[in-house]
Amino acid sequence: MKFDAKNYRELVERDFEKAWLESRKVLSERDPNSQYPRLFYGFGKEHPLFSTIQKLREAYLRLGFVEVVNPLIVEDVHVKKQFGKEALAVLDRCFYLASLPKPNIGISTEKIETIESIAGKMDEEKIEKLREILHMYKKGRIDGDDLSYEVARAIGVDDTTAIRIIDEVFPEFKTLVPEPLTLTLRSHMTAGWFLTLSKLADKLPLPIKLFSVDRCFRKEQGEDPTRLYTYFSASCVVVDEDVSVDDGKAVAEGLLRQFGFKKFQFRKDEKRSKYYIPGTQTEVFAYHPAIEGSSTKYSDGWIEIATFGIYSPTALSQYDIEYPVMNLGLGVERLSMILHSCSDVRKLVYPQFYGGIKVEDVDIARAMRIDEVPKSAAGMEIARSVIRVAEEKANERSPCSFKVWEGEMYGRSVSVEIFEREENTKLCGPAYANEIVVYSGSIYGLPRNDRWEEYFREGVPTGIRYIDGFAYRAGSFAENCAARGVNGEIRVRMVESLSDVNVRLQENVRRYISSSNGKIDVRGPMFVAIRVKVAD
Repeated sequence: MKFDAKNYRELVERDFEKAWLESRKVLSERDPNSQYPRLFYGFGKEHPLFSTIQKLREAYLRLGFVEVVNPLIVEDVHVKKQFGKEALAVLDRCFYLASLPKPNIGISTEKIETIESIAGKMDEEKIEKLREILHMYKKGRIDGDDLSYEVARAIGVDDTTAIRIIDEVFPEFKTLVPEPLTLTLRSHMTAGWFLTLSKLADKLPLPIKLFSVDRCFRKEQGEDPTRLYTYFSASCVVVDEDVSVDDGKAVAEGLLRQFGFKKFQFRKDEKRSKYYIPGTQTEVFAYHPAIEGSSTKYSDGWIEIATFGIYSPTALSQYDIEYPVMNLGLGVERLSMILHSCSDVRKLVYPQFYGGIKVEDVDIARAMRIDEVPKSAAGMEIARSVIRVAEEKANERSPCSFKVWEGEMYGRSVSVEIFEREENTKLCGPAYANEIVVYSGSIYGLPRNDRWEEYFREGVPTGIRYIDGFAYRAGSFAENCAARGVNGEIRVRMVESLSDVNVRLQENVRRYISSSNGKIDVRGPMFVAIRVKVAD
């Protein structure tokens, strides 16, 4: 059999799942509610965006490209050098950085009095030390996050008092206004490529093939289903003595074929960025069968996925780059949206904010556990005996009773029996063996038969039956009766909720099921009763 990484991973996950379910079915006597199986089970889950980024990195590496990290913070002068007269329009889309100035703080007599009202009497030595600390902060020799510590050390107070002094005595800190810098957050990867190539293009052997998958920032009018303030660009450059548009086509096709795209169209881009040679800027349209016939504007299966071009010699000369350069850029979010059938980039990137959270059935199953459990070996033995006798005698006609367990517990003789007083029925109701299963985001209590076979095959069985949960509650109940020296009975009639069969569901998962229009339907006639008799 040919090795297939995807199938192998699915097999491993299935084996983990089977082992985990078995561990839930047979509770440990030592620690039946141990958290360790839940905390350390199986595989984590990738974010779809970073999954796509990783696949792009691997795709570039398979094409022989070398990965680099381009500068993220770029002086605005570089945008002007690359775009010329269009630079102002481009800079309008850039985020400029700013910083808080260092305030010039003096210590007046009035401020000293306020400090003394907070920290007690201040002698001249402490005041002078405080002046020195503030002067060093102004000169940048003390960082802002160290200021309260240095003030506390200088005048002999704790950090909390020092913070109060800074807040109440020196209003200069509160009135600071950020001052703009000439630094921008990179709005397009090209701004970084020119800087990188200026250092590498005359040192590495040709052809030079570099790629980077990293963040860019763009000041949009607002975020919407197709735009975010920050996005990932999967960009590459090819430097050689003779590069052409055909090189761009070859790279685009070689990259996108690895993601299932079969056919390609190359169209001249009318936007014509100034850093490209006129006539070389090209849009890449790719066909993907997964989007054909969809309700989007790409229902014909063709989607614009990348852009490439040849850098202008004029722009390259600004950085003393003497060889031609082909640059290709691809929007990672757009590709990820195609691969994950998502129409809103906000839901793809920020599911926690835009209602895209999906809790898998196995995670819902993992959020359930037996609630009450016995604390002793005898209690656990009672629980298992209840299950065994119920399975053996479930269809016995009533009224009837059967001994489950007899022995000593907490220094008292204890006997436990399962019974049914009502005439002309059975020892156990028809739902006693229903099993809790998670299917399509909902929780059900169902019998294992042909009617519900799909739920157990396609969903996630928890391995917890109604009689299992009730039996462990019965073991705990018997312990309490023995400890108090009293007789008692417990029974379940109609099951209406998980708690009726001694199963607890994490409240946050319950809220998720409700918010996602799922259901918890475990209704069913159980009619099982346990009697405990205690004798000194």
